[in-house]
Amino acid sequence: MKILFIPLVLFLIDQISKISVRGLHLPLFNISYNGLNPGQTKPLINDVLHITLVENPGIAFGIDPGESLRDVILIITILTCIGFFSYLVFVKNPDRKVRISVALILGGAAGNLFDRIFYGVFYNYAPLFQGNVVDFLDIKFFRVFIFDNIHGNYVFNFADICILSGVVMLVYVILTRKSHKTDELIPKLVEDREEKV
Repeated sequence: MKILFIPLVLFLIDQISKISVRGLHLPLFNISYNGLNPGQTKPLINDVLHITLVENPGIAFGIDPGESLRDVILIITILTCIGFFSYLVFVKNPDRKVRISVALILGGAAGNLFDRIFYGVFYNYAPLFQGNVVDFLDIKFFRVFIFDNIHGNYVFNFADICILSGVVMLVYVILTRKSHKTDELIPKLVEDREEKV
């Protein structure tokens, strides 16, 4: 169960980072902090890294597949979070790398899911389950070298980094396992052939 602290900590870091950029107004507690306005940008490192507030109705890296898929994305995210949470709680897998990669994906997915469920109500612009994900990390060389010919605004957040890191780690673990099994299988096949000859 200790593994559940990883997604919890990642979720909290993600939400704190988003609120620090988006701002926070809680009149009941007399708390008011003005963040950036949507589209507003502040350079941290000129021509490399900017903080740019983007409210993303779509998926990772600011990619918006359109209004028609919005509910599908929400449902997939909910099912992903439930599935990965269940995996961490109920499956006693001795492979620590798999559990860590699943925990990374869960932490990031839960962070973005929280935005979709509550931010519309929290920031008073949409009903429950209709909020946008807050993206703010704007790395300029990504736009030049990767997304230059693709339409869109490719700004992302801490949750996206967690999801991407978890997926890369999981794919690496799966590929190295297959490679390891192949390495074990080849000598066995050679041995079997030699016995037949």
